[in-house]
Amino acid sequence: MGQSVLILASPRDATADRVAAELALRGVAAIRLDAAQFPGEIAMTATISSGGRWRGSLSAVDDGRQVVGLEQVGAVYYRHPEQFVLDERMSAPERVFGYREARGGFGGVVQALASARWVNDAVRAAQCEYKPVQLAAAARVGLAIPQTLITSDPQAAYDWAQGLGRPIVYKPLGGIWHGDQGRIRVLYTTPVGDLESLRDPAIGRTANLFQEQIPKRFEARAVVVGDQVFAMRIEAGSERARIDWRADYDALTYAELQLPARTCEMLVELHRRLGLVCGAVDLIRAEDGRDVFLETNQAGEWGWIAEEIGAPIAAAIADELTSEAR
Repeated sequence: MGQSVLILASPRDATADRVAAELALRGVAAIRLDAAQFPGEIAMTATISSGGRWRGSLSAVDDGRQVVGLEQVGAVYYRHPEQFVLDERMSAPERVFGYREARGGFGGVVQALASARWVNDAVRAAQCEYKPVQLAAAARVGLAIPQTLITSDPQAAYDWAQGLGRPIVYKPLGGIWHGDQGRIRVLYTTPVGDLESLRDPAIGRTANLFQEQIPKRFEARAVVVGDQVFAMRIEAGSERARIDWRADYDALTYAELQLPARTCEMLVELHRRLGLVCGAVDLIRAEDGRDVFLETNQAGEWGWIAEEIGAPIAAAIADELTSEAR
């Protein structure tokens, strides 16, 4: 592929570093930018007319140097770019307006690049942030999922748990990281020991996700890239890690895992239906031998998997970004 790859990621994203290094080894031109650089450090000029496509460039604000021509972008590796940074001299309402315009202008033009191959498409990635979307798609392709309830009704939560008759857990719907009065709180998977607590009126203040607690042999992370699946077994050596392995990394050990062919097929089909080229999937190997799907993260971390088991994940993503057969 003679065109450039645009990497949209935070400068602190070590996972994006791995893909950038792989592209460099192949002699592929890669331009790395972060949305936080617009409009203070990077300027955009783009035009379009009837029968045409977006043309123009991204350039450096300080010296006007062209960073990349829009027509040169053949693929976009979209990770977790940071938010736009606007002029501090703007009032709060001006910043709200300016952010919306930056999102619609910079973000809109980049997403509209006619020939670019996205890994992953920003719109589909945003849709897949919703866990109910993932769970419904996983069920449709045949993957086992935990019995799940999402409710804002305390009595419905209590009745569901009583009827289930098995241990349940609470999981946040919006990810584990949450701001709380200037501090960052981490909300891991939490067992619900006292079902009477589900009658708490506070449950009625928002949506809550509850799932059956799957008896497990071990957990796994599987990275899907196109039609390839790279999987790693995660063994938990502490009670905290057995509930949620992210809560105690020091207690974990890893090993390469060969998932059943049918599980791999369903994971690939899941990501195809979700419109994702790649994703990091969390699974449970249940005591009864089933592989149970928990979630997929379209920009999940996989660098540690590559290190632990030698999986060529960066190479697989680079293949997707540089394939001329798309």
